Amino acid sequence: MKTFFIKMQGLGNDFVVLDSRLQQSPLDPEKIRFLADRRLGVGCDTVVVLEPPKKSAKALVYCSFFNSDGSQSAACGNATRCIAGLLAAETGQSGIVIETAVGELFASVNPDGQVCVDMGVAKLEWQEIPLASSENMLFLPIALGPLNGAVGVNMGNPHAVFFVDDVAAVDLVTLGPQVENHPLFPQKTNVEVVSVLGPDRLRMRVWERGAGITQACGTGACAAVVAAIRRALIAGPSAVVELDGGNLHIEWRKSDGHVLMTGPWAEVYRGDIDYP
Repeated sequence: MKTFFIKMQGLGNDFVVLDSRLQQSPLDPEKIRFLADRRLGVGCDTVVVLEPPKKSAKALVYCSFFNSDGSQSAACGNATRCIAGLLAAETGQSGIVIETAVGELFASVNPDGQVCVDMGVAKLEWQEIPLASSENMLFLPIALGPLNGAVGVNMGNPHAVFFVDDVAAVDLVTLGPQVENHPLFPQKTNVEVVSVLGPDRLRMRVWERGAGITQACGTGACAAVVAAIRRALIAGPSAVVELDGGNLHIEWRKSDGHVLMTGPWAEVYRGDIDYP
């Protein structure tokens, strides 16, 4: 039986969306890797599964996120923004609630069509990342070439944020997997390399846990702004983050500590596919 899917992207970070509200599509790591394969399947960084809400009375859907290597992630900022845009177009509502493994996420569609998602509170304690041991969260003891002293942040998934002079000069293909699999991170980690361009502007490249280099990472951009404010590298409370795929606007709201992410989304095409 053919499986219906929607191909979406947010700043070049791309997704295969399976709507299990319409058609049950049992998944396993092998099927996820097939869907994500850019030669044999559809091709994506992340597979997203939509289901009816599990606990939330407010949410329209429950979202699950699977990395291209078949592993599961609790959060994906760019995918959440895309799903919010999709649901807004589907329902005509400008305010959308999405249930995920990290709880309810609230999104709104701006007049220009961009979507703002409340990604919740940044977690900053070593147990919350999690780390293997108690460390200085502003200068984690990692030294790999130009990467030294990461800031640890959890935005529903773990992040190690490194500040460097020039993100383009960092060999992320080599260093990304070394940091991702560093023994300090028992659940592995996403890796961001960030340069400060001004008091409210950052440049970022990312190595995503379970996916490798991607064009953009929403939770990573949130983590980068939180890290830069905590290090007093930018004034805050908000900044534009320049990614390989485009720009995100991130605000670390002072009133409640929530992180807001705003950016574009797009549906690319719809189709059907057979598993091998």
